[in-house]
Amino acid sequence: MSLLVTGSIGIDNVITPHGQVEEVLGGSSVYFSFAATQYTPVRFVGVVGEDFPPAFRDLLVSPEIDLSGLEVRKGSKTFRWSGKYVGDMAQAETVDIELNVLAEAAPKVPAAFTDSDVVFLANTHPTLQREMLAQVAAPKLTVCDTIDLWINNERASLIETLKAVNGVIINDAEARMLTGSSNLVTAGKGILELGPNFTVIKKGEHGALLVTTDGVTVVPAYPTENVKDPTGAGDSFAGGMLGYLAAGGRFDTASLRRALVRGTVSASFAIEDFSLRRVMNVTREEIDVRVAELLDMLRIE
Repeated sequence: MSLLVTGSIGIDNVITPHGQVEEVLGGSSVYFSFAATQYTPVRFVGVVGEDFPPAFRDLLVSPEIDLSGLEVRKGSKTFRWSGKYVGDMAQAETVDIELNVLAEAAPKVPAAFTDSDVVFLANTHPTLQREMLAQVAAPKLTVCDTIDLWINNERASLIETLKAVNGVIINDAEARMLTGSSNLVTAGKGILELGPNFTVIKKGEHGALLVTTDGVTVVPAYPTENVKDPTGAGDSFAGGMLGYLAAGGRFDTASLRRALVRGTVSASFAIEDFSLRRVMNVTREEIDVRVAELLDMLRIE
């Protein structure tokens, strides 16, 4: 099945206890795409400003990523994010953020993309997420992500987006913030009451939680010791999960549980280096090895 992603494309500055990078390619839809293409081609829709470096576009060029929906908007500036991680790097601290094109009109979905089967609305303004979704004719699966910025400042718009999608992928702090519940199982069920059929709550080094009307599934994180930069881990998680689902064409609870494992493994690679360095170079063989290892860890007699 065809997979469309739309979300932020950014220029990042990141500081962690292991170093820092400046003016690197980032953005939710970018991390998502590289993870998803391990399973299926991606239709990429997004907007950048005229300050977007041509070298960054070159990094996105791939037979598996259709860039027909990438708009370079004259007179506008690209989304920028600066953040840092301290201690156990469990949470990013936003040092500076410039919405720029993300505060403007949504990009257009190319006519050839409007028949997409699976749509992932990666992190961006919730109003833009709905505008993008409205341009796709009859998707079979729609999933969104969000962050604390929209929960705090655009809550009403975010609730409308949640009503329009089949699933949501969110981290633990955001799930608690959105629902007011400290218990993540209760928070997951509370999000279902807002509209989605399933909720995935990312818990960083503690794995992920899937909540559906059929019950709850918990998957631990893949145990990696080489953690340098958590930026993009959640988006890579979503890419691995949705890429696997689109490739298989099944969205029942059993498929969601299998996809949860793939997302977890994709995230384990993203954190092993700064920016996209590891995500861009990981092989399918490496992914399959970790999937097998994680499944073996989950097998308890």
